[in-house]
Amino acid sequence: MSGVPEDDQSDAGGHERTAREDFKAQVHARRADLERQFEASKAQFDEAQQKIEARTGRNLIVAILIGLAFGGLLLLSLLVIKELFMLFAGVLVGFASYELLQALRKGGSHVPRIPSTVVAVAAVPLAYYGGAGGQLLAVLGGIAIVTLWRLAEQAVPKHRTGAVAFVRDLAAGAFVQGYVTLLATFTVVLTAAEGGQWWTLAFIVIVVAADTGAYAFGLMFGKHKMAPIISPKKTWEGFAGGAGASLVAGVLLSTLMLGNTWWFGLIFGAAIFLSATLGDLAESLIKRDIGIKDMSSWLPGHGGFLDRLDSILPSAAVAYVAFLVFG
Repeated sequence: MSGVPEDDQSDAGGHERTAREDFKAQVHARRADLERQFEASKAQFDEAQQKIEARTGRNLIVAILIGLAFGGLLLLSLLVIKELFMLFAGVLVGFASYELLQALRKGGSHVPRIPSTVVAVAAVPLAYYGGAGGQLLAVLGGIAIVTLWRLAEQAVPKHRTGAVAFVRDLAAGAFVQGYVTLLATFTVVLTAAEGGQWWTLAFIVIVVAADTGAYAFGLMFGKHKMAPIISPKKTWEGFAGGAGASLVAGVLLSTLMLGNTWWFGLIFGAAIFLSATLGDLAESLIKRDIGIKDMSSWLPGHGGFLDRLDSILPSAAVAYVAFLVFG
């Protein structure tokens, strides 16, 4: 016998069950409250993300993650083993060339895809080890190979076209090599030079600063359209933000990394910003002329490889000239 009355035992058991039930109810209520808060926060985040995406045309989170991944690979290839930059550049050149070829074919130009892509990728090691001479030889040789390939296709009935279309095809093939291969291999020639990897890193950082500054200022203050026919989302407020970010980055990189003067940093930052802006607008004009929004959908939040390289391609030529003069 316990010595405790049965009524008291029953009351104690009832209180214990009531306490357990109250505790479970509180846990369930707290869990439901947390779930409601999470759903409300998620809805607010999704709404904000949709507004940003509607205004800028990008999925911001995915774009940042992909940008960080590319940035890490770029730093690894430039600062650890320079030869790795050839692999990095070769992949980008290959995909960018193929995207442009596909886009041109949608626009009615029949450009051989396989030989055009192969000669574009082959130009990377030729430019790295052969310098500016190897770069020029690779581009001219690539144009010649693509032209001869298209000439050979004329003998096949299903690929045969009229004289006007044939000339347009040859021009489109040369354009791919001149636009993607030539401009892209300036980064390879620059990186291969003594100390050139720092100049490659510097101009790419300025391009990123320009894009980030333009994106932030355009998102916050953008009201006045810059080139609505070519690129409807660009604003003069974004242009000002990109210019300011480029100048600051140019000065910092010139004095702290390139060992040059602050005034050169201003010139370098301004030149890269202008070339990056023109490159972006030029690619937008190409896409508008063809009738497409993005070159591809291979990079979520970014579009295609060429959509990310449009500002870098002409800036590479500017950076190489600056290196020859001031490096």
